[in-house]
Amino acid sequence: MKKVVSFLLTAYVSVPVLLYLFPWILSYAIFSHLLRFPYWVDLHRPQDVLNHTCNFYLSPEEGVSVGVWHTLPVSQWEAAAGRDLDWYQEALGDGRPVIIYLHGNLGTRAIRHRVELVKILSAAGYHVLSLDYRGFGDSSGEPSEAGLTNDALYLHHWAKTRSGGSLVCLWGHSLGSGVATNAAVKIQEQGSAVDALILEAAYTRIGEVVANNRLAKLYMFLPGFESLLWSILERINISFSNDKNLQTLSSPLLILHAEDDNIVPFHMGQKLYQISLRAQRESETSDRVQMISYGASLGLSHSHISSAPDLADVVRKFLQNLERER
Repeated sequence: MKKVVSFLLTAYVSVPVLLYLFPWILSYAIFSHLLRFPYWVDLHRPQDVLNHTCNFYLSPEEGVSVGVWHTLPVSQWEAAAGRDLDWYQEALGDGRPVIIYLHGNLGTRAIRHRVELVKILSAAGYHVLSLDYRGFGDSSGEPSEAGLTNDALYLHHWAKTRSGGSLVCLWGHSLGSGVATNAAVKIQEQGSAVDALILEAAYTRIGEVVANNRLAKLYMFLPGFESLLWSILERINISFSNDKNLQTLSSPLLILHAEDDNIVPFHMGQKLYQISLRAQRESETSDRVQMISYGASLGLSHSHISSAPDLADVVRKFLQNLERER
């Protein structure tokens, strides 16, 4: 019995030591990109899980290739029969909004809840570009905050040049919310602005999500452990600070959050909403900031807002109002 207790105690104490010695462990835990679920889906064949979707690859920088699925609006399905990749790209300029979907950590663009969201957006009349960042799915390279941000920036620029002036929206879920706001800040610094921003299950800072993790909570009473986490995040250059980003962004914003989210607490979404309201009130654009919350009774939690019965109507109303302003 003493040996068992000694082993468990040693294993427990070793975790902070391992994190300190090998900070990349935390990076891999945050991205979880090596868990390429679902393994049974061939990412070269999106038609196995999505109708009228083509697969293609972009190269944001030398040595990096990222996989993207382009799903057409339902209204385009009949016209798409037998068409090639060039036709799909030209279709982006048909006047319908384009949504760039930036998913969360773990898995690929083929995970079920991601596919279900794309189906809803397609049925609502939108083009959807689903990106697997570098290191995720069949994309090459190693993930980093700067790298993921650059992947999103490159896809946004690629889509804008082919959209014919149509609205291009960045949709970020969970980890992807930080990618989305990072990219939006970069675009704004370049003298432009993202047409629209939708944040689903968004956090304040990634470090606060890490600290809220069940495993991390087991160590929070240890003196200095929380400081160790923040120190490691600084060492590996991971911040994903939505709170800081929203203080400067002027783009129209829609926040979606479930009250029973067990990964990113609901209060983080509320805080982001208040930050953005204050920031955009100064530029008299606060009427373009919205938050939709979903009650715990719906059971949507962290990854199933796509199951909300009114989601298509919420998104349609948000984007239609923006199109009328253009």
